[in-house]
Amino acid sequence: MKLWYQSYVDYEHGADYWDELRKHLDAIVDPGTQVDIKGITPHDNYAHPIVEWRCAREVICNAVQAEREGYDAFIIGHFQDAGLYEARSVVDIPVIAMGEASMLYACQLGQQIGIVTINRRYIPWFHHQIGKYGLRERVTGVDAMQFEPGQILAAFGSDERLEEVRQLFDTQGQPLVDRGIDVIIPGGGIPMLLFSQIQGHRVGGAPVINGIPIVVKMAEMAVKLKKATGMSVSRTSDYVKAPPEIIEEFMTNPKGL
Repeated sequence: MKLWYQSYVDYEHGADYWDELRKHLDAIVDPGTQVDIKGITPHDNYAHPIVEWRCAREVICNAVQAEREGYDAFIIGHFQDAGLYEARSVVDIPVIAMGEASMLYACQLGQQIGIVTINRRYIPWFHHQIGKYGLRERVTGVDAMQFEPGQILAAFGSDERLEEVRQLFDTQGQPLVDRGIDVIIPGGGIPMLLFSQIQGHRVGGAPVINGIPIVVKMAEMAVKLKKATGMSVSRTSDYVKAPPEIIEEFMTNPKGL
């Protein structure tokens, strides 16, 4: 099985993150599964919707490229899931996204879910995601630390910075737990990977989940289910597939001119 893991950071600006992610992925995949990490340049370097949409366009094109290159599934390794629905509408391989997968799995671990992200500018985006996934009654709390994506990357390789980020995260998460949150999701692949170094990480008894193995295992499962049953996304509504000529126009005309 061959999986395309789409990071929104490139190796030039996130080498420590990519190196740790590579080791983490190698440790969690099934025997025989190959995961190739792919980046975006310019990378996601500022917490703002316009950056998400810039990256989303490349993600959609990369999903098409992944299918053409024979990948079995496409993983969006970015919690904001920018481009998810559109990618599903242009390929037949499974497209599994970190934000959606993490929220859905968290609902099996507790009734009320909270998210603590790295920057307050992501909070409105997360509320849009929660609504789109139909989880407003389950994902009921969103809060944030205050980092730019590049700043939190600096915590890799430093126990002191890891502890600083953990303390900030726990400080933001505790009020959510006090209000009844059962499970906390770090709102981003970077903090998820960072906190994977902390065994049994909990805030006031609430588990802090790592969405990276969740999204990878869901992708592996989706590939196996497709082979066993032919199961795939619906083509009746959000994921109606675009005609081949429209997909090709999108791929070859990046500015829509």
